[in-house]
Amino acid sequence: MTGADLVDGLRKLGLDRTSEVIVHSSLSSFGYVDGGAEAVCSALTEVCGTVLMPAGTWDLTGIPAPPGLVRPHNAYWNAEGWPDFDKRVSEATSFRPELPIDRWLGTIPETFRLTCSPFRTEHPLFSYQAAGPAAERLLEAQRPDWPLGPLEALDGDVLLLGVTHTSNTTIHLAEQYLGRSRFYRYAKSADGLWVELPNIPGESHQFDLIEPVLRSATKEIQIGNARIRRIPKQAVLAATRQLVEADPAALLCTDDPTCRCAAALQQRLASLAGKA
Repeated sequence: MTGADLVDGLRKLGLDRTSEVIVHSSLSSFGYVDGGAEAVCSALTEVCGTVLMPAGTWDLTGIPAPPGLVRPHNAYWNAEGWPDFDKRVSEATSFRPELPIDRWLGTIPETFRLTCSPFRTEHPLFSYQAAGPAAERLLEAQRPDWPLGPLEALDGDVLLLGVTHTSNTTIHLAEQYLGRSRFYRYAKSADGLWVELPNIPGESHQFDLIEPVLRSATKEIQIGNARIRRIPKQAVLAATRQLVEADPAALLCTDDPTCRCAAALQQRLASLAGKA
């Protein structure tokens, strides 16, 4: 596969210079790509107006909760004591905009950071990066207490490059509107101090259950070995709302009481009880 193949495929999906997209991706899903991740990034920025990608640093900046600090329905672990907590804070990396992106997010976001000169937010755990005319507008929507702000500000589409809906963070945005998947997490901030960060999203391993509901709104094409899907952001939000309002446990696993899914369900039930 070449960059030109990707450009052609993206245009067949109807994307153009007016498009704003949040991209979730897997380079390996394409098979061999002439030019590698850089060719993918170049194709995205050539076709689309504004490209938004995740740029989190959890593997470098994340830390446990301080001892004794327990939030309701939070499904997180505490340091064993203050000496252990202080050690983990000292071993973590202070957030800096030039930090590499969490390896779990894949090769394409890190290559985008290095080659496309994107703007990047300074959230210590859950940063985003964007390039294009709307980049600053999208990224300015993020606050320490509202990490999914760039997705909320996006006026466009979710673009899945060889990944499933388990990577589709826009589903988490819809969950949070409904009082679900709002977790407290902890990181080492730019000033070297620990910080508590609310509204970090939770598990996504059941998110592919949304696919039948989104089928009519999805445009799809095969590029190389990868399944490429374009879904309007608003369709993702509406489908998630439809499912969760019908069943508070929709898109969650129900067989593991230690999973964040169980805590997310309790958050939703508490939200419903508060509205009664």
